[in-house]
Amino acid sequence: MSIHQSVPDGLETWNRDLRAACGHFETELACHRALFIGEVSEFSRGGLPLATLRTNAGMIRRDRPNADHDNEQDCFLVSQRGGYCQITQHGQSIRLAPGDLLLMDSAAAIEISPFGLIEHVSVSLSRSEVCRQLGGQSRTFGKISSSKACGRMLHVLVDQLCKDGGVGAGVAAEGEALQSAFVSLLGSAFEEDPEPGEDATPLQGSSLRSYVQKVIDESLTQPGLSPAGLANRLNISVRHLYRLFEEQDDSVCRYIQRARLKRSADDLTNPLLRSESITSIAYKWGFTDSAHFSRSFKKQFELSPKDFRSTRLQQALGAA
Repeated sequence: MSIHQSVPDGLETWNRDLRAACGHFETELACHRALFIGEVSEFSRGGLPLATLRTNAGMIRRDRPNADHDNEQDCFLVSQRGGYCQITQHGQSIRLAPGDLLLMDSAAAIEISPFGLIEHVSVSLSRSEVCRQLGGQSRTFGKISSSKACGRMLHVLVDQLCKDGGVGAGVAAEGEALQSAFVSLLGSAFEEDPEPGEDATPLQGSSLRSYVQKVIDESLTQPGLSPAGLANRLNISVRHLYRLFEEQDDSVCRYIQRARLKRSADDLTNPLLRSESITSIAYKWGFTDSAHFSRSFKKQFELSPKDFRSTRLQQALGAA
């Protein structure tokens, strides 16, 4: 098992290992370089090549494959293991939550937009075999159903590969058999296409607002988190986003600030983080101006960050 982690030189190591494993992708940061997380690992299970990706990047993009350094011979069965993201290919955008499964094509432009920290595992499948199995469908991008029988079987197979403690190359015959099993299930495993104009994620009202809040909570460390960026990621209009919060006499910007202040307050009262500076904690949760953070914090908690920390830590010590 070959594991590459993005320390100590973070972004450079990430770019090198990502390109070695997946092709010539470009990475856009969603937070300060010092807070960037990026890890890539490659391994084999039962003769099948797999890769794990973990990152909080703002976007990972490849405009088009380059014959000199990109592999166009594979399709990737992507299992979302943690966090939320949106993947765009062939003009179609699909949002993934933990447990979702998607087929992605190496021979086309790709955009992956994480909503905070994500982790996914991809299984490499022969593109020529996938295209042959799908025949006239020529479908190499789409979400795998969790309700259809073939889709459920693919979910089970991928989960088993991810959980399997046995690491090793496996024999060639075993890898070919697994490859054949994966590919043969694909034809009847895709989710049904939505009707033209139909939202692929039919969440409305409180359900959609809960989903938006979850995405925000996963993205608080990103200083550039904004209503316009959220609306673009969620494929809804900015006005629609505003209305979701106005219905509860709230606003998306106030929700973001409250959530950031709460996370900051939690860290300030954590005895394990008492050596971490107030500025670094504010910066960690997306604040970029220490004076603005202090004013906002005092307005929310009626104490300065310094006094709040001192008071709460003394109370915790007294209670102990």
